[in-house]
Amino acid sequence: MTGDATNPAFAPARIAAQIAAPILTPEQVVRDNWTDYNGHLNMAYYHVLFDHAVDTALNGLGVGPDQTATGSMSVFTAEAHIHYLRELNAGDRVRISLQVLAVDAKRLHYVQTMAHAGAGFVAAVTENLVLSVDLSTRRVAPWEPPVLARLQAVAAAHAALPVPPQVGRVIGLKRQPA
Repeated sequence: MTGDATNPAFAPARIAAQIAAPILTPEQVVRDNWTDYNGHLNMAYYHVLFDHAVDTALNGLGVGPDQTATGSMSVFTAEAHIHYLRELNAGDRVRISLQVLAVDAKRLHYVQTMAHAGAGFVAAVTENLVLSVDLSTRRVAPWEPPVLARLQAVAAAHAALPVPPQVGRVIGLKRQPA
């Protein structure tokens, strides 16, 4: 969608009705050269799979690489937290979904779930925070009004979805008493 915030196509209710909840991205395949010495998908390539999927989802929301190529705004990742839940192997097919958790004037908080396309098990979950960035200044800047309206509509459409239990977890070991 293109246009300005006054365009009826950007009305939040209309946008929410058009948005899948969650957003599903095309299947991807684990490549042979992505496995490590343990014989399973190397941790770095979970990020590659998630990154390919988020680019597709963000393009659909008007803030992805396609829009960056024609404008001055982009998103930069500020934080990413991944949970590796099940092994994946070369040749496995995966589906990744994206759920918007929250949005404000400059930030987007989302979670992605990677599931084995055949067996259906969840292999990994990543929680991310991205920032709206003006590429001319390389500084965080507010979303453009139509983009903010779309993101808010998607957040509203996703609000009723169950949140994966991994969201909000903290990494660490409990301190043992001395």
